[in-house]
Amino acid sequence: MDGIVELQRQLIDYTASLFHEGFLDEQFNQLQQLEDENNPGFVVEVVTLFFEDADRLLNELTKALGQPSVDFKSLDAHVHQLKGSSSSIGAHRIHRVCISFRNSCEEQNVEGCLKNLQQVKHEYSLVKDRLETLFRVRG
Repeated sequence: MDGIVELQRQLIDYTASLFHEGFLDEQFNQLQQLEDENNPGFVVEVVTLFFEDADRLLNELTKALGQPSVDFKSLDAHVHQLKGSSSSIGAHRIHRVCISFRNSCEEQNVEGCLKNLQQVKHEYSLVKDRLETLFRVRG
């Protein structure tokens, strides 16, 4: 029994650290509240869809920024989508970088866009790793 209590405490501590480090915000708590015995895998399902969407959007962004002539309107539309989907799961740090990314799109600043793309990829990789760890621990 002590082992279960210890695991639960570690899970709570780990989840709290994700909020403390700014990876997640209140929206993630709201997602968790929608999960119940009728829909036990709800959070994992929603976050998995986010991962699929984000992977697709990051590929689109990478492709768009690799073109000789960047279509900033299209680029901004993809960033806007990523900003919305990261916000919907509470991925706060990705959401924050997307705001800066959109500003670079508005300024038609290719260098700024490339920097933001690298930052978004970095933040996405971190949050994906941490959420996958959380889901493994949660069982």
